[in-house]
Amino acid sequence: MIFSSIEFLLLFLPVFLIFYWLSPDKIKNVVLLAGSLIFYTFGEPKYLVLLMVSVLANYFTGLRLEQMPRQKGKQNKKKKIKYDRKRKRVFITAVVINIGVLAVCKVVFDENALPLGISFYTFQILSYLIDVYNGEQRKETSFVCFATYVTMFPQLVSGPIVSYGEVREHLYKREFNARKLQEGLKVFTLGLASKVLLADRLGLLWREVQVTGFESISTPLAWLAAAAYSMKIYFDFYGYSLMAVGLGRMLGFELPENFRTPYMSGSVREFYRRWHITLGRWFCRYIYIPLGGNRKGELRTVLNLLAVWGLTAIWHGSTENFLIWGMLLWLLIVFERQLEALGAGRILRGPLRAIPHLYLWAVIPVTWICFAVTDISQLHIYLGRMFGVTEGIRVSARDWIRALQTYWYLFGIGVLACTPVLQRLFRKWKDSVAGTLILVALFWLCVWRLQVEGNNPFMYFRLF
Repeated sequence: MIFSSIEFLLLFLPVFLIFYWLSPDKIKNVVLLAGSLIFYTFGEPKYLVLLMVSVLANYFTGLRLEQMPRQKGKQNKKKKIKYDRKRKRVFITAVVINIGVLAVCKVVFDENALPLGISFYTFQILSYLIDVYNGEQRKETSFVCFATYVTMFPQLVSGPIVSYGEVREHLYKREFNARKLQEGLKVFTLGLASKVLLADRLGLLWREVQVTGFESISTPLAWLAAAAYSMKIYFDFYGYSLMAVGLGRMLGFELPENFRTPYMSGSVREFYRRWHITLGRWFCRYIYIPLGGNRKGELRTVLNLLAVWGLTAIWHGSTENFLIWGMLLWLLIVFERQLEALGAGRILRGPLRAIPHLYLWAVIPVTWICFAVTDISQLHIYLGRMFGVTEGIRVSARDWIRALQTYWYLFGIGVLACTPVLQRLFRKWKDSVAGTLILVALFWLCVWRLQVEGNNPFMYFRLF
């Protein structure tokens, strides 16, 4: 089951909200946990046992990781040293097992057969264990609260990756009322429209190019299709994240922002600070900073970035194209750092300030093609067609004009939606009568499109 499906929109969500609304506050977590497990069962019943074993094992691990209280005296000091060593062994074992299970799944299973959401809930569990071990969070004694944190259906299968500290207070006390429900529905509808009316429609051009064959497309169409894919993956994942935030708000939770108009960035480095923010934050906090961050010289910083982007590539997928994608981004970020060190930013004034944005819009589609095309030979052909170095077969020079005639309005809306303009309009008008009517119309338009065309799963739904 996915958020953009008739079953979820018109059956699961209304029924769940009725039960959630009617249940007393003291059992709302139980209802949410039960609903989340039912949601997961609809999507991946055979891996429900794996999910629950992971929740149980890590819950008991967390209970054993809290630091021993400080007490005076030599005997207590010896006892504490022994206890700390035991804690460390338990912690390392738990981290190795969690990462090992994720790694085995990545290697053994085809990307389309991975246990649903395993990358996301594993990272959430790891963040909890690390924070408890470091003393930044208290252990969670309530199994229901911990299990609800891990399995909460708004963010279970594709994030955002939430740290326990962000939701702990709300797990014990949260505001659930008609105002929150209404606010959440509006945000959810904006995300649903991003997915159904933009991502899915722009994705048709990418699908047409795949059917045609990469060797049979012109260079302009190769760039146009790459731009379409770039927008598709953005509005697909951005739409999911908005729906997750909206669902969280309906239930009384404030889930973290996951995107901040990344295509308005002026560098690849800035782009990935504003794209999938919670994943970038996780790698920064638990990998980059512990390795030394940028505090130990430029060479060490470059190597730390290499480690982060290598792991990011592996997290996204096990095929070679993901490694190419990650290494390309690493090289671009290192290149940008060197330009910045040479003072390139000082000369980009006046009209020249547009250059970084044009550069970003040129290189990001190239990187997304490396992400999208898993067959290396096909990737070679596509990049060759983009840069005109691979000879085409039965290429129509006017194919890009026909594509533009069909999709021009979607590109126009997509470019506008990549800016802060629509978000500002949404915040300004969402509570007005006109704004509410537009959102209601968008919701039912999406339902109609889903009814006509069927469900189109999120790109991140199976990838992780």
